[in-house]
Amino acid sequence: SIMAAYKARLQEFDTLLAEDVLDIKRLRNLCFGGIPDEGGRRPLCWRVLLHYLPLERRLWDDTLNKKRAQYRHFIEEMVVEPARLSKNGEGNQHLQDHPLNPNPESQWGSFFKDNEVLAQIDKDVRRLCPDMMFFQRATEYPCHVIVDDPEGERLTRRVTFGSLSASNVTRKGLGISMMEPKRRSATTSDYMPLSPGSEAHWEVVERILFIYAKLNPGQSYVQGMNEIIGPIYYVYATDQNLKYREHAEADCFWSFISLMGEIRDLFIRTLDESESGIGQWMDRLMRNLKNYDNHLWNRLNIQELRPQFFSFRWLTLMLSQEFDLPDVVRVWDSLFANSQRFDFLIQVCTSMMVLQRDKILEGDFAANMKLLQNYPPIDVQIIITKAVELEETSPTPQAT
Repeated sequence: SIMAAYKARLQEFDTLLAEDVLDIKRLRNLCFGGIPDEGGRRPLCWRVLLHYLPLERRLWDDTLNKKRAQYRHFIEEMVVEPARLSKNGEGNQHLQDHPLNPNPESQWGSFFKDNEVLAQIDKDVRRLCPDMMFFQRATEYPCHVIVDDPEGERLTRRVTFGSLSASNVTRKGLGISMMEPKRRSATTSDYMPLSPGSEAHWEVVERILFIYAKLNPGQSYVQGMNEIIGPIYYVYATDQNLKYREHAEADCFWSFISLMGEIRDLFIRTLDESESGIGQWMDRLMRNLKNYDNHLWNRLNIQELRPQFFSFRWLTLMLSQEFDLPDVVRVWDSLFANSQRFDFLIQVCTSMMVLQRDKILEGDFAANMKLLQNYPPIDVQIIITKAVELEETSPTPQAT
């Protein structure tokens, strides 16, 4: 029966996850078919698949303790301390004297730069997944050094909207208009911070992204990263294993760092045309489609329906904007489980076009643009199954 098969599958997960040294190949194969929602299995598997937890179980506690302590240190150093300094007026002497100090080392300089980045992050996280209530709810595990400190100041309060335009943080150029969050109804308003003593999930995500931006000044924060971190945080913060859920923030930070290490180049505009940049990935996607279905590829080509109109967002945001969150999470199970996850992402995106073949061949430019920018509701398992079939029939052309 279905129930017996499901129970056997749960058992298989538990057996694999209990081994002294995880068999990554078997774990990948199992996770590829979708990770069960219950028992904290998914968040645990994601920690392993995203290279945050090592394969040797005996190292887990030590790894987690070290990494979580390190993250607490980042909060102290980058969020709590600066807030105290500005409150107590320490070091404010030269801040007050030289608000336009051209010296890049000046505290004003870094204050303005932080605020600019923060303004963009703040704007983006206040709109995370508006189709569900999760991100505006209070976390059970707020960051006490911030919410309980009468002297403390929340990041969201530091954002001086009036005086700063966040425009230069936005990714200019190729397809940025396609990065605009699409699942946003006119009725949703931006989320508001919760009262002192508690904080909403979106405020936690804001802190993670701000610390990431501070640690990566070369790239900082780019619009769209909020859509990559959202599903990871959601999976960790809804973990049924409370021992892990309590540390969702720190664990999400490290898992996000690891994933960004693999996709960072897609967010760097100067690399758009380089081998690792988004231009190459869009070319690979269209070549893959052409190899598999020349007729369909030709239709898009004749209509001049360029890949940046739709696949820029598909690829950069790993489809996080195309489906509802539970479906995104299911697609990511397969992507994370694939050792060539971005080659597989190409197959998934190709599969999305192939599955709409008849409609695309009938549709005009406007209809097809609408179809690809607002992908119709579908069981994502069908997309994944088709992608596997494509992978078997056509080796993805390598980037030249």
